[in-house]
Amino acid sequence: MLDQIHLLAAVTVLGVLEQAYFLLQVIYARRVFGVSPPMISGPPEFERIFRAQVNSSEYFPIFLAVLWQAGLFFHQGLSAALGLLYLYARYCYFMGYRASSSERIAPIYFSAGVLWILVAVSALGILHFFLSHYVGLNVPQLLTA
Repeated sequence: MLDQIHLLAAVTVLGVLEQAYFLLQVIYARRVFGVSPPMISGPPEFERIFRAQVNSSEYFPIFLAVLWQAGLFFHQGLSAALGLLYLYARYCYFMGYRASSSERIAPIYFSAGVLWILVAVSALGILHFFLSHYVGLNVPQLLTA
């Protein structure tokens, strides 16, 4: 069983570490810009870092859900590769937003695109499972015939 999920688990751990890194950047920015909790407003530099972290945290549960669904129902290797691509795009988003709000645009669109691919792969995998398990229809076999 573990050989079927080890790549997904590794990408999940990397994602959690990335989220922790983003959180540490907010803590550091709070100290640098003198913004004490629970305040969330301050200099634009702080607000960009804060928003990048919050936005990344908001998308993280969606990412984890489709990463695991795609990996379990479609293909672990493809799902893990897409997961790594998503995490890299999120890192670029965070760094871009940190520098300037306009530099976040390309990475956010790219990460959203990767997320939609994961959603599509998940849906295809789940559809294939239902068709083969409940209807007895083997789509890959039909396509090769």
